Amino acid sequence: MAGWGTIGVFVLESGQPAFNVVFARCVLGAVALAVACLVGGYFRDTGLTRRNLLLAAGGGVCLVFNWVFLFSSFEQTSITITTVVYHTQPFYVLFLGALLFKERLTRANVGWVVLAFVGLVLTTELWTALRGEGLDSRQLLGILNALAAAVLYALATIAAKQLKGVRPQITALIQVLIGIPLLLPFVRFAALPAPGASSWIWLAVLGVFHTGVLYHLLYSAVPHLPSSTIAVVAFVNPAVAIVCDVVVYAHRPTLAEIVGIVLIVLSSLGVTLRWQPLAARRPDPAPGDASAGPEVPAPAEVPAPAEVPVAAGAPTPLVTVDEAGSPHSVLRKQG
Repeated sequence: MAGWGTIGVFVLESGQPAFNVVFARCVLGAVALAVACLVGGYFRDTGLTRRNLLLAAGGGVCLVFNWVFLFSSFEQTSITITTVVYHTQPFYVLFLGALLFKERLTRANVGWVVLAFVGLVLTTELWTALRGEGLDSRQLLGILNALAAAVLYALATIAAKQLKGVRPQITALIQVLIGIPLLLPFVRFAALPAPGASSWIWLAVLGVFHTGVLYHLLYSAVPHLPSSTIAVVAFVNPAVAIVCDVVVYAHRPTLAEIVGIVLIVLSSLGVTLRWQPLAARRPDPAPGDASAGPEVPAPAEVPAPAEVPVAAGAPTPLVTVDEAGSPHSVLRKQG
């Protein structure tokens, strides 16, 4: 998670347009992920059906263009604002789930969304625009790009939730492979750095480390972690991103940004961990209250069963991830 927090610095220091960066990331990431799959023996039983392949490819289209919008946002506004706006993605997953799969929206979830919107207004300084003071057009474009990236990532998450029996490393490989022909018409080859230029180091790290190595490490660790731990640890990512913005680019968050960041983090954790602070509790009946009915003796305490290791093929928690956003836990079978 901490490694992904540094990706904004690598994007900016590469000096390349967003399409070029994402194209290089897809090419180099595909090589790294293919090696990981080959060494791990994941090609022997991929679990790919026509349905799974279409879902992985559709999710790949969303994920690749999510990177384009995200990296464009890094160029147009601060890493801090981009990261925080991008962290509204759990709420789009929530709404898309309700819209597409009729998942129930609780009052607590709606409350968290409202709180996150307040945080978003504070962090992005939209409150100055609401007061009639105006907003820099370049910064506004960066905010809109970060929002677009968050929506696309939410769609990729929804697609991943429908995948069954495919190893996440195989899914990630398909997604970056989809990006290569998809981005080819948009690549500015004339702007690519000359052979031996230092920009290639930044791009190589983005492709090999941030894509191949980190994806493989995360997907290997996630099945052994509870969803609550994943949700909390995910916030190491934006914390590192903000620290990088402060240390490398001397960004100084305003008081409004800090308050907004706290509100969005709390809201995202509330949705992910299903906190319900406003849930009504039934008051304990007063002694002798006839309406409470006869007192029923408590059942004898039953010892908790011993923890059973997850067997191969059993549902295990899995997350769809991106380096600037929270992982979202879903259930999927290992292939």
